[in-house]
Amino acid sequence: MVKIKKILVSQPKPASDKSPYYDLAQKYGVEIGFRPFIKVESLSAKEFRKQKIAILDYTAIVLTSRHAIDHFFHLCGELRVAIPETMKYFCVTEAVALYIQKYVQYRKRKIFFGRSGKIEDLVSVICKHKSEKYLVPMSDIHSDDLKLLLDKGKIHHTESVMYRTVSNEFPKDEPFDYDMVLFFSPAGVHSLQKNFPDFKQDEIKIGAFGAATAQAVRDAGLRLDVEAPTAQAPSMTTALDLYLKDQNK
Repeated sequence: MVKIKKILVSQPKPASDKSPYYDLAQKYGVEIGFRPFIKVESLSAKEFRKQKIAILDYTAIVLTSRHAIDHFFHLCGELRVAIPETMKYFCVTEAVALYIQKYVQYRKRKIFFGRSGKIEDLVSVICKHKSEKYLVPMSDIHSDDLKLLLDKGKIHHTESVMYRTVSNEFPKDEPFDYDMVLFFSPAGVHSLQKNFPDFKQDEIKIGAFGAATAQAVRDAGLRLDVEAPTAQAPSMTTALDLYLKDQNK
């Protein structure tokens, strides 16, 4: 069994040095590097116009993430659309609702959010405001869960792709000298295949967070060595801790 010495976490480097990844690096004497395999970018104004959606035809915006907020307001800027003070915003969590302050003045009468973070909870709030016309900014990769719930509630809404997930390019001559790689989205797995088409797993360990990511690893014909969340490991760092502990026995 090859001893793990160098781990690649396919996420941005933590903003704080208090990250549990740094604790694990020190605890087990391993080197942990951070490198996002994917990035999120806005559609251009030209691409958005092809959807034939007039933002000002809507009275409310449904926001499911900070990405949705950033790219919605970025597009509005590109399109020179001035959002009226009367626009309402329905957010999946309070944290997402508070993030809107980056772009608009926070007023409780026009910003609403679900309490639990679940889409169902957000839709129950939306259903109390059935007279609004809702616009839902989305990524090119999304589930139809929200659309189906809004349809069921007979809510007037339109989905619009405003941003997309793309692979981060690795330099052609960059060596892949890691003993372990941790993935957090199916797109990250696809990016590995795109950047390293001749990738051979051999003794390299692969970890995945989330069922969809784990399935993407298997679909790529790769071996999954570490999986989270589980009952024993609710986070990727806990799963990694357990794996390294077992390996060091």
